[in-house]
Amino acid sequence: MKKVSVIIPFYNGIEWLCEAVQSVLDQTYPNIEIIVINDGSKEDVHEFLKKFSSNIFYFYQENKGASSARNLGIKKATGNFIAFLDSDDIWLPSKLEKQIKFMNSIGALWSHTNYYYWNPQSNKLIDVAIKDEY
Repeated sequence: MKKVSVIIPFYNGIEWLCEAVQSVLDQTYPNIEIIVINDGSKEDVHEFLKKFSSNIFYFYQENKGASSARNLGIKKATGNFIAFLDSDDIWLPSKLEKQIKFMNSIGALWSHTNYYYWNPQSNKLIDVAIKDEY
């Protein structure tokens, strides 16, 4: 089973980061490594690390931006696939399982998925699925 390296760049919003990491831990696809790159956040991460340190690889760098953090994550990754997750986003539990199954079925080297936007004021999910097929 191919390993997926999930790279999560982080700057601020530790409570969102906790939800993002938990959504990866809740995946039905079992072969995952989680790489969190702290891009110079000044937030206290001690409670986060206490909760998740046994399930993640955590690295700190001076603030250089999300692209630099993703690049460091790629350098640290050992998986067959790279997946990016922003620290203020979450995944549905079967996201990786479905995506890897699809990729394996057609021999894809990369793919992307649609997403939902959640409006907290109305508590609604908005499907922003791409309607065009290629």
